[in-house]
Amino acid sequence: MRILDAVNPTAKDHIVEIGPGQGALTDALARHAQTLTLVELDRDLVKRLQRRYEAHEHVQIVSADALTVDFAALGESLRIVGNLPYNISTPLLFHLRASARRTVDMHFMLQKEVVDRIAATPGSKHYGRLSVMLQCCFDTLSLFDVGPEAFDPPPKVNSSVIRLTPKDAVDPMTQTAAFADLVLQAFSQRRKTIRNSLRQQLSIAQIIAADVDPGARPETLSVQDFARLSACGTADSE
Repeated sequence: MRILDAVNPTAKDHIVEIGPGQGALTDALARHAQTLTLVELDRDLVKRLQRRYEAHEHVQIVSADALTVDFAALGESLRIVGNLPYNISTPLLFHLRASARRTVDMHFMLQKEVVDRIAATPGSKHYGRLSVMLQCCFDTLSLFDVGPEAFDPPPKVNSSVIRLTPKDAVDPMTQTAAFADLVLQAFSQRRKTIRNSLRQQLSIAQIIAADVDPGARPETLSVQDFARLSACGTADSE
């Protein structure tokens, strides 16, 4: 199983699996991890998991919506794994940003389009809000693609597995609501220049002070560019 090889669990790990479902990956994780926490919403699946692992003291089951779970409260040095539901993958990834400092790494299977967006570089067609908001916290690496034939029933989309590794140093500005609001506004009108898309938040003088070209489009700006723009806006509002 390639995703297991990518995670490469060890006997020292506390692994958190989001959405174990029928347990295709769970058994292997349970054999290797020191502690395994399973987060599952479906109550019927929770009952099955409880029966399957009732004799395994190192397996904990959290019956909850992953979007409501405080992952940072589960422990330290977490390794988070999951085949994330396509319909909640983006909000869940945003939710997991708050747990980055308690995390060693994260491995997720996602719709390929989502992985392409997460790992995109400035100037590429896939680069956008999701790229900026995750890359400010994580180093991202797309590992491999998974075709529809790997699933039963096969989905109508291709999937990919990505590794997210928390950055050693994170700019505090990128963790603020002001930064998130600015990035959201910039990419809500991505074909417009920064001068126009952020005209309600920043003056041309502020954009220039942030060492950003007012005529640039948002998809050409780096995470650091957005951090400087946010800092200029925040400083002048104080």
